Amino acid sequence: MTTDRCCVMSGSGPSNWGGNVVFGMAGAVSPGSVEEVARIVRDAGRGGVRAAGTGHSFSPVGDTEGLMVSLRELPRVCEPVVGDRDDVVGARIGGGLTYGEICPAIDGWGRALPVLGSLPHISFGGGCATATHGSGWGNGCVAAGVDEVMMVVGDGSLVRVGHGDPGFDGTVVSLGALGVAVEFIVQVVESFQVEQFVFEGLPFPVLTERLEEVLGAGYSVSVFWPLGPVADVWVKRKAGDEWWDLSGTGAVPARAHRHPVAGLPAVNCTPQLGLCGPWFERLPHFRAEFAPATGHEIQSEYLVAAADGARALEAVARIETDLAPVLQTVEVRSVAGDRCWLSPAFGRDSVALHFTWLPDPGAVDAAVNRVEEAIGPMRARPHWGKVFGMDPATVADLYPRWDDFRGLLDEYDPEGKFRNAMIDRFFPAA
Repeated sequence: MTTDRCCVMSGSGPSNWGGNVVFGMAGAVSPGSVEEVARIVRDAGRGGVRAAGTGHSFSPVGDTEGLMVSLRELPRVCEPVVGDRDDVVGARIGGGLTYGEICPAIDGWGRALPVLGSLPHISFGGGCATATHGSGWGNGCVAAGVDEVMMVVGDGSLVRVGHGDPGFDGTVVSLGALGVAVEFIVQVVESFQVEQFVFEGLPFPVLTERLEEVLGAGYSVSVFWPLGPVADVWVKRKAGDEWWDLSGTGAVPARAHRHPVAGLPAVNCTPQLGLCGPWFERLPHFRAEFAPATGHEIQSEYLVAAADGARALEAVARIETDLAPVLQTVEVRSVAGDRCWLSPAFGRDSVALHFTWLPDPGAVDAAVNRVEEAIGPMRARPHWGKVFGMDPATVADLYPRWDDFRGLLDEYDPEGKFRNAMIDRFFPAA
């Protein structure tokens, strides 16, 4: 393994959730106020500070050689934003809170977040910074629903940036490189109920021939394909919505609760079998009340244009023998296009191919290379928080607003206080 890949690092010390990235931080602090965050940033030197997420990235995007600043001790902000008609039109959220903490409160107002990731344990700020997403042709990444971000920037000042402000579309998916995002205002919708079903044994040819329909079978749909001839389809349907009937595809309804990875216990997964429940207890794959242990896995993900989704799956199928020894499963999802400059779904509706690998770094490196050779020509964009091996020039060519984001780096952090090795590699200082 080479040292400049966005993959695994070796050593001892605090690590990410998966254990494949060991943080090189000099120390960790937990300020109790935004003012204290500002003081820490003002006193920092180049590469001296990064906001801490929940460690669920598999790349070194959150690493630092300086101070890791946790936002967990800041005042816990989760408040409704009230409109002109005294109705709740948004939510004001502290960047360090997790989805599992904020969602029940939002539901208590009669509102919901339209999109959630697979895990409710990640922080809201971290999810935005790396363009975390769920699934659904009408659902973008979580950052696409942000209307305003408040962050401490390189000189220690507190700035608010909202829709209509110059550069706003570059500030939310920022890889943590523009500042410490302490607060967000995010869009909400009316609360809703969800029924979750799993269909087993969808033939692979049907998946590729009818991919748009399969991924549109419900409000949020995930296909789990462990390579081979069949896949499972997880359909999360809004109660009362119509859906595409999978009964004519060869897939059959599961008779018991399932885990996305065959053979693993389903006890920590959200309820299935059509059991109706609130949005925040069904849209994730895993329950908030089960704190995830160290993940015995490594993850990669690539987003291709929706029109290339089936072709990408067929390309992966052709290298099955190279991937199978180290692969647990491939999750296939749809993501609506957005305007966030560094979002892998920027400017195009997308199909996401998410690879869950066994925890074997060397074998994963080789498998990732094969995947990128197979689907790279389709202009596949890697997820910033996952393992990938594309070089900076290749990645830069995939993003039309790349140079605009470089301009934001110079504007908000001219001294490079939030830089780390990954940011320096992809956005080297002039």
